[in-house]
Amino acid sequence: MFNPDKILLSDMLQKVGKGAVQLPDFQRGWVWSDEHIRSLLASVSLSYPIGAVMMLQTGNDDVKFKLRPLEGATPPDGAKAGELLLDGQQRMTSLFQSLASSKVVETRDARDKPVKRWYYVDMRRAVDPNVDREEVFISVPEDRRVRNFRGEVLDGQDYSTPELERGADMFPVRLLLDHSSQMPWMMAYLAQGAEQMAKWQAFYQAIIQPFMTYQVPVITMDRATPKEAVCQVFEKVNTGGVSLTVFELLTATFAADDFQLREAWYGDEKASTEGISQRLRKRRVLGTVENTDFLQTVTLLATRARRQSQVTAGKTPQDAPPVSCKRKDILKLTLEEFEAHAPAAEQGFLKAAQFLYGQKMFTARDLPYRTQLVPLAATLAVLGEHGEDLAVQDRLAQWYWCGVFGELYASATETRFAKDFPELLGWLAGGEEPGTIREATFHAQRLDTLRTRNSAAYKGVYALLMRDGAQDFRTGQSATEVAYFDEKIDIHHIFPQDWCEKQGIERAVYDSVINKTPLTATTNRRISNKAPSLYLAGLQGDKITPERMDEILATHVVDVEAMRADDFSAFYGARKTALIQRIEAAMKKPVMVDA
Repeated sequence: MFNPDKILLSDMLQKVGKGAVQLPDFQRGWVWSDEHIRSLLASVSLSYPIGAVMMLQTGNDDVKFKLRPLEGATPPDGAKAGELLLDGQQRMTSLFQSLASSKVVETRDARDKPVKRWYYVDMRRAVDPNVDREEVFISVPEDRRVRNFRGEVLDGQDYSTPELERGADMFPVRLLLDHSSQMPWMMAYLAQGAEQMAKWQAFYQAIIQPFMTYQVPVITMDRATPKEAVCQVFEKVNTGGVSLTVFELLTATFAADDFQLREAWYGDEKASTEGISQRLRKRRVLGTVENTDFLQTVTLLATRARRQSQVTAGKTPQDAPPVSCKRKDILKLTLEEFEAHAPAAEQGFLKAAQFLYGQKMFTARDLPYRTQLVPLAATLAVLGEHGEDLAVQDRLAQWYWCGVFGELYASATETRFAKDFPELLGWLAGGEEPGTIREATFHAQRLDTLRTRNSAAYKGVYALLMRDGAQDFRTGQSATEVAYFDEKIDIHHIFPQDWCEKQGIERAVYDSVINKTPLTATTNRRISNKAPSLYLAGLQGDKITPERMDEILATHVVDVEAMRADDFSAFYGARKTALIQRIEAAMKKPVMVDA
């Protein structure tokens, strides 16, 4: 599968120029800076290693990408690439543009601003062993004139003609590998005087010869390499760029069939068309759904359809391909399968948002697990209108809360997706309950340790309280969607932090979710740092009776008497018990209590 070799740098750049080596279209643009380029040129001149490049032979119908030449290369129309450059794009592009292109190099300066530069070798300094080689390679502006801050051309630093280049002993880098253009420049240089021959020979040995003989290590993957291996290898070797995702690889694959996956997902601003992601993000709770989440959902639907087709054709369930959405499965998606299942997947996500609204989760920030959306959306995509039935919604809620409080979506999610999706459908059709429900356990002591949104169970407690009708201490409003966005409901301390500190209560205790509840921002400001007995009296005033305030407090499952007596210990114990009961009701199974 892998063939290590070496190739002359000059031959490699020639292949780039002819289009025999191109890039798969998932590769990002060239971004190396001027400083990087000069350092790279210096390394080659010293015959230092610059790292191997990774290539992939073309010709495998299973690994078919839309191609493009490297930046700066203008191969003839119809040029066919024999190899794709997977790793080494920035190095090869830098070398091609500076050495083998007749165009000015587009790069970035030290402030990361775009600039255009020509590159030269200072011939006099190049042969001085005491000069750092990186100081030998010089870049100059597009007009080849170096100016001071007033815009005046510096004395002796105008290289805008070949005569001025030779007079300043500045050799154009673009001629280092171009023998036919190098000869006239050299002959004119030698004609300047007898002493030029010795200078040229020393320069040739120090700079030109190392470039002419430099060999680039190449690792070539043969055309039989499967697509998932290409993706894995690229992720591991592409340390200088942005990691390749399955979305990028599938984008390049579909582009070969003239389908623009990127536009389908992100939309086309020029054409004023919305993409899938834009339509999903209109539901705030779907605001962080990623393209890989969507592809996993599509793949679950596609692999289920493949399995059903083969079972219908006579294969036993044991022999039929499994439902799965691992990377290798996503990479096997055909364009026809994507187009067939993407609309259903999109509707599945929208129905998932509707389900989550019913559980009183309104923004992506509130989601215990974004990843749990994948099997949920796939399930709802298959169920269609049947997914809106009350009995189905109740069962989905049990599964959902078991996933949250069992904290089962923190790792190995792809495996759980593939397990939950068919098991959920089977359960809703009258079969056994999913493994997520059977496996989920919640320990009562876990409540004491839930202190931040980093925990799925923490968000789960917050959402449960809102779902079950927690009313704001000040307004008495329940957590409807309108109240959530207009009043900025969030989770706040019941016994204020400052008050707890003054009472000597440990932070680890008062910061637990047991001492927190959903309240509006205005109500939280009214509470301030006061004792519960004081702020409750202030909130009641003349308009809320003590009985009505007690009713409001009861929606937060708190011990009213303990709050009015400022008894934190009694409050804490009673609320922990009440929250355990709420969790048990959501999971429909008992919470574990350690002896």
